[in-house]
Amino acid sequence: MVLRRATLTLAMGAICCVWLAGCSASRPAPRQGLRVLAMETFLADIAQNVAAERAHVDALIPIGLDPHAYEPTPRDIRAVADAAVLIANGAGFEAFLERLLAAADGRHTLIRASEGLISRRPSVREGLDTEHTDGDPHFWLDPNNVVQYVSNIRDGLSAADPQGSAQYSASADAYIGRLKELSQWVSDQVQQIPAERRLLVTNHESLGYFADRYGFRVVGTLIRGVSTGAAPSAQELSRLTQRMQQLGVKAIFVETGANPQLARQIAQAAGVQVVTGLYTHSISAPGGQAPTYIDMIRFNTRAIVEALR
Repeated sequence: MVLRRATLTLAMGAICCVWLAGCSASRPAPRQGLRVLAMETFLADIAQNVAAERAHVDALIPIGLDPHAYEPTPRDIRAVADAAVLIANGAGFEAFLERLLAAADGRHTLIRASEGLISRRPSVREGLDTEHTDGDPHFWLDPNNVVQYVSNIRDGLSAADPQGSAQYSASADAYIGRLKELSQWVSDQVQQIPAERRLLVTNHESLGYFADRYGFRVVGTLIRGVSTGAAPSAQELSRLTQRMQQLGVKAIFVETGANPQLARQIAQAAGVQVVTGLYTHSISAPGGQAPTYIDMIRFNTRAIVEALR
């Protein structure tokens, strides 16, 4: 786990207080403690489970917003400047991160939650019809990878707040236990799907780690690559339709925030269903279907199992 200290300059007037719409934690902020800011809502929830009552974790990117398309605002820059600890997924997921840090002011610890994990090469490994070879940063969609996230966050918070290290360690151990239980639950649920039906077609390449862990094959994506910014050609979509028909694919899975129109066109041509609303990049609002990271994985698993079994 690599910690990074950043001191940057900001020529902005003072803003009294910033409360972000993407905050995932339900607990009130303590009167004293670290100001911790995570880039994504799912990451804020994971970090809050490690910080427990000792620190309050906010999320920079609001609930439901695609991090691939996110652009920082002046308000976001100020929030980064005010934070004592910043937590990013890393592995190239936050394309905006270096620009954001360069525009902000403050002295903080930067925790890259995925530090120490090895990126998969989704298209190369699965033989998809694409030349994309960048590493896949979507580690968190396998709960076993989140164990490493928790360890990195625990160590980062302990370095920034040594007096709280015992509490961070105890909270991390408890949450890791819950993650292991979650992974076993997912494995049990997936057993309902016959092996030959464990074929995934997704909006973009995001479920690779989930597929590797639980015995699925990602046999195609509507958008080439691990980002949502590319546009597929008519030829690519035609080949995908043919591949789905040849393999007997049952469904196309689309995450929240993505336009399902293209998926529905391909699904109609291939004779399959479209499952929308998977939570891949954001948790839901409190009271929604996936207000925590663990709820997010449970919701996605149920949706996939229901469509493919």
